[in-house]
Amino acid sequence: MAYNEEIIRRAKARLDQAKAEQEAEYEARLSDAYRDNPRLKEIDLELRKLSAQAIAAAFQKSEDPQAAIAALRDRSLELQQQCDWILDAAGYEDGWLDKTPVCEVCGGSGYFNGRMCSCLKELCRQEQKKELAAQFMNGEESFDRFRLEYYPDEIDEELGASPRRIMRATLQSCRQYAAAFRPGSESLLFSGATGLGKTFLSACIARSVADKGYSVIYQTAVDLFADFEAAKFGNGDEDPRAIAKKYTDCDLLIIDDLGTELTTQFTISALYTVIDARLRRKLSTIVSTNLTPEVIEDRYSPQIASRLCGSYRLIQFFGTDIRMIK
Repeated sequence: MAYNEEIIRRAKARLDQAKAEQEAEYEARLSDAYRDNPRLKEIDLELRKLSAQAIAAAFQKSEDPQAAIAALRDRSLELQQQCDWILDAAGYEDGWLDKTPVCEVCGGSGYFNGRMCSCLKELCRQEQKKELAAQFMNGEESFDRFRLEYYPDEIDEELGASPRRIMRATLQSCRQYAAAFRPGSESLLFSGATGLGKTFLSACIARSVADKGYSVIYQTAVDLFADFEAAKFGNGDEDPRAIAKKYTDCDLLIIDDLGTELTTQFTISALYTVIDARLRRKLSTIVSTNLTPEVIEDRYSPQIASRLCGSYRLIQFFGTDIRMIK
């Protein structure tokens, strides 16, 4: 689950804040306890001294270190019992002065045994959902809101079926794809005229896959190429390598509205780089476009057309522009 650097940065900032707040809360409780029960502070200081003495005793050669350590342990237990009595008499709840980490696994660092901890993964998932929600039309895209009644129910002789019947099957395919998604799932090519629901169903898949904890990048073709141009020509703040990594490493990349950008040799090269790299690494991609496979080859290159039309599963959209109907 290769979240991009910005997602990880925001998630780590939230984890650090939670850790700082928990530590501040603990220090406030400790300060109140010391103020109301000065003996607690004395016990705490003595316990710290005993700890240091136990370490020193372990390295003593002239005396029996085990006997010294045992005596220190007994004294430590006696002091801890005194502390429990004081806390109980003062009416504090059990564990009130325990210093618990914000995460029991990683202690709040976000990493354990060289891997991202589940606590940081969950924060990354939340941050990614926020980012995706900000990109979509109204933040309410879900499969249940896909309205089949907007598609004609009359048989189209050229299609051999009604657009509604075809789009019902398309909706089901997208549901199944999202439900079964795993890194390495097949790539999809959404093809059809403007206003037929390609962006909507792309957003539904993005939300569903992101909610399962996979890394998802959803970007229009215009913005994707703008990112690459800014990185190449020094117009942006991000490292060019970070830009490429963002689009080539995520579990699912969705490129929306391919063909709406100003097509140049630079955009063709960038598109080939992204698509080819992801195919070679068996990473899933969804591309939506108003262009037919024939136009894709003419507009971009035979190599790009071969990859999009040969290695992606084609899902075609039919009907009448829903925006015009609305």
